[in-house]
Amino acid sequence: MPHSRPMPRIGPACHELRIRDADQTWRIVYHMGATEIVVLDVFKKKADRTEKAIVERCQARLRAYMSAR
Repeated sequence: MPHSRPMPRIGPACHELRIRDADQTWRIVYHMGATEIVVLDVFKKKADRTEKAIVERCQARLRAYMSAR
């Protein structure tokens, strides 16, 4: 599986980066704009699927970012 994958559930140009360290598996959800990368959330992986609350939080942060541009 690639280290980064698209997350269209969150929004266009959103991706999830997977990072493993000695004890945890981390996820960074980000949006790639034309000239910027916006980090929407960073969390420990706890389940196979991304939790609904995390998806909703990322969607809200993306909406807030897009409306502030």
